[in-house]
Amino acid sequence: MQIIISNTSKEPIYEQIYVQIKKQVLTNELQAGAALPSMRELAKDLGISVITTKRAYEELEKTGFIYSVVGKGSFVSEQNKEMILERKMKVIEEQLMAAIQNSKEIGIELPELKELLTMLYMEDV
Repeated sequence: MQIIISNTSKEPIYEQIYVQIKKQVLTNELQAGAALPSMRELAKDLGISVITTKRAYEELEKTGFIYSVVGKGSFVSEQNKEMILERKMKVIEEQLMAAIQNSKEIGIELPELKELLTMLYMEDV
């Protein structure tokens, strides 16, 4: 498991850890049942406080990406494909709402926004 911490990021360190582990779970880099490093081990590897890794693990557990077994450690949870799709759809909706709001603020009309979205979508193919 590789985690890169950016000291220049505005995102708190625990959130950087959360986002990177979550991404690795969603892309199957970390598979269901895989053991995560202990909080102490991860903190030592990253050169950060154990409290920070504890917060990241708590957030991951709260959102269902990992589970903990007392005395054994933390493990990647089995992911429900429907729930993953629902979470991703919610993120897309939030990002589109922000794009729509920004577009309205600078006067971009719906047809122009649709054209931009289509153009960007087709570039990724």
